[in-house]
Formats: sequence, C-alpha cells, structure tokens
Amino acid sequence: MSDMNSNSRRGFLQLFGGVGAGLASLSSFAGTSKKSADVRRPAKAMYMGDFVAPKLDQVKVAIIGVGARGSGHAAQLAGIEGVQFVGIADVVEVRAKKAEAAVGKFGHTPKVYTGDVNAWRAMLSETRPDAVFIATPWDTHAAMAIAAMKAGAHAFVEVPMATTLKDLWDIVDTSEATGRHCMMMENVNYGREELLYLNMVRKGVLGELLHGEAAYIHALRFQMENGDSTGSWRTFEYAKRNGNLYPTHGLGPVAQYMNLARGEDTFARIASFSSPAKGRAAYAQKSTKLTSPQFKELDFKGGDQNTSIIKTNLGRTIMVQWDETTPRPYSRHNLIMGVNGVLAGFPNRLSVEGITHNYHEWAEGKEWEAIAAQYEHPLYLRLGELSKKMGGHGGMDFLMLYRIIECLRKGEALDQNVYEGALWSAVGPLTEKSVAEDGSSQAFPDFTRGDWKNTKALGIIA
Repeated sequence: MSDMNSNSRRGFLQLFGGVGAGLASLSSFAGTSKKSADVRRPAKAMYMGDFVAPKLDQVKVAIIGVGARGSGHAAQLAGIEGVQFVGIADVVEVRAKKAEAAVGKFGHTPKVYTGDVNAWRAMLSETRPDAVFIATPWDTHAAMAIAAMKAGAHAFVEVPMATTLKDLWDIVDTSEATGRHCMMMENVNYGREELLYLNMVRKGVLGELLHGEAAYIHALRFQMENGDSTGSWRTFEYAKRNGNLYPTHGLGPVAQYMNLARGEDTFARIASFSSPAKGRAAYAQKSTKLTSPQFKELDFKGGDQNTSIIKTNLGRTIMVQWDETTPRPYSRHNLIMGVNGVLAGFPNRLSVEGITHNYHEWAEGKEWEAIAAQYEHPLYLRLGELSKKMGGHGGMDFLMLYRIIECLRKGEALDQNVYEGALWSAVGPLTEKSVAEDGSSQAFPDFTRGDWKNTKALGIIA
C-alpha cells in the first residue's frame, strides 16, 4: 500500500474497515450509556441469556473481512461438517479471492463481494446467511453485527464486541429484538489450560472463589511496519484512546470461572490507571519500515500499560492488565484464587491444599501435568487432538468455531451469550473514563437488566 498523508485517514479506515467511522468513534470513549435500573426490556423483546435458536441441519455461513484473522476463520469453518459457505466480503479483492480459493478446497462455492466498502450489505441481502462471522476493525463491529441480526442471521464478532457503551447497548437491544445470537468470539476460553481450570473450579477444587488475574501482554509494536495488517488501523486506536483497549482474552476465562453474569455473581465496578505513553512513539521514531510516515507524527495518548481492578457484586476482585508495547514475554496471567489455593498460567502452575504436596511451592512441569491429567476438560478430551491438528492459536480457534456450528446444529445455547461479550468489552470504554478521571471508580451497566440472576452457569460440556 502507498504511504498516507495527513488527509487520508478516512480513506485509510474505509479501505481496512468496511464502514470507515473515522476519528469520531475513536475520541468518544464512553458513548451514551443506560442506567439498567431505569431501563425496561420492550414487550416483544426476549432475554437471550439461555437462548436456544431453532436447529439448523446446514448452517449457511458468510464472512465479512478475510485479512489476517478472517482468512483463518474462513479456512477452518469450511472444513466443519454442516457448514455451507455462501458469501465472502472484503474491500480488497485479492484477499477475497484468496479466501474463496481456500474454502473452495472443501467444495464450497461462495459468492464474493469486494471493491466497495458496503459490499457486505449486498452479501447479507443476497445470500441470506444463517450465521455471519465478522473479522474487521473494532469500530465497524457494531454496525455489521446489528445489520446481520436485522437481516435474520446470527452474528459472531471478533474481539472486542464494540468500543463504546452505546454500541454495546445497541447490539444487546438488537439481539433481544430479533431473537438472534450475537456472540463475541473469545477464543481463549477454548484453550486447554482455560478449559482445564474451568473444570477444576466447577469440581470445587478451589472452594469459594475470591480473586482472579487476567491480562493481555503481547509486544506488538512491530505491527506498525506490516502494511495493511492489524497494526495499521490499530495504531490510531492506541494514539487516541487511553485505557485497556483489549481486555477480553484474559478476562473472559476468569469471568467464566467466577460465573459472572450467570446466576452467581456479576460485574459491579472498575477503577483504572495507565502508565505514561512512551514506548510506541520511541519505536516509531527509530523505525525505518513504518506503514506510514504519519505514525512518526502521532501523539500517543494510550499508556504503555494499563492496570485495572474490577470489584464484583459479591466483593470478589479481578486485576486486569494490558500492554501491547513493552518488549517482554507474552502472558495472559490467567490466575484464579479460592480459599483452597491458586491455579495460574504463564507458566502453568498451581498450589492447592490437599492436592499439591507443599503449598509453599508451585506444582509445575511434570507435577502440574500429572494433576492436569486427572481434571482434563471433557470437551478437550473429545476434540483437543483434532483442534491441535486444525490449528489456530494452538487449536483454540478451531475448537471455538466447531462449538459454534455444533450449537447451531444441535439447538443448544451458545457457550458465550451476548451479555458476556458486552460486559467483557465494556472494560474498554469504562477504563478510558476511569483513567481520564484519575482512577475514579466506574459502574458497569447491567446489560441483562437484572436477569443475570436467573441465567444458568456454563456447564462442563462433554
């Protein structure tokens, strides 16, 4: 791609985003919220917490966005039994054609929509998919998910679900009004360790839960140099917004361990602080391979690391961290603590009274594996080897996609409902507001309107 000048921001987002919302969405960190106590669900709308859609023998699938992330989804979905690929949309024709060839290897003949930033809208109306997978820049997720649901499809959206509270409420309202799923595709919930710890928690190994730690620590400064990749459009997000912009990979599993928004407990408040913003500007100044010289001129507002504390309705705490700048090893933390001990990741280790030989030392390596073998999640036992062969972040991507199609075909509730995606994503705008107010505590909206109290916990799926 050619270099951008200072007037080409809108065209740049249109090229990579499909709808090109521009800087307005980046500068509005909270949007319009609703106070759940004052909001009633419309009479014809339905609560989607335990929603089960009618069974689909064949799932007509369409995808919007087949760049670095969406191309992997397309290739994996195409190989799952019961999928009929009907449409592929991407503004870049080369990407769309490459995805068409990939799914064609499995016998699919999807219609391809490309060139125009609104081509995806034509795909929705002409192909009438049952399920639409959305893998586009963050500020396009809400508009695409809402349009997909209004067109009669279930929407499956990459993380985060949306970037403002208003958009999250609009997604929830549309899901309830249309009776269509909208699931944020949090793939980390399908990792081996995350499934294992969920099973251990459900079996009562830790006793009553007290605290969790979740993070996304991933050195990604180099993405500024990768042409039309993720880093090209995310760079503007990092420059304009200051908070935890990418919380769900770490938070999703911990929230499921704690049954948050599922009968037992829910999110209450969050307080957030960011470090100074130094690393990205320094990297941009010394790099000779930037996608655009404009990156050298950006005044980065987002701190290099954000640290937040969530308090739940029951008084439990969760530390959530985010750092995509600092040169350091990858980590999601993935720690859950109860009265009997701790399960932790990165590296995998645990200390549980009555299970490990000495709770003053971590059980790691072979000892950890021996204990893990006793508690392996049934879903991983069934599909773990297949998922590793199919790939996608060690197999978690395939396992997630397989479960989505399996639930739609069997007529089962999804593993993640629309309210969970909204709550996990709400960390973004809430931390922005907290940081802007020097760490002031922010209340989570109750997207369930109180119905979380009657929502079933996620079971241990066999």
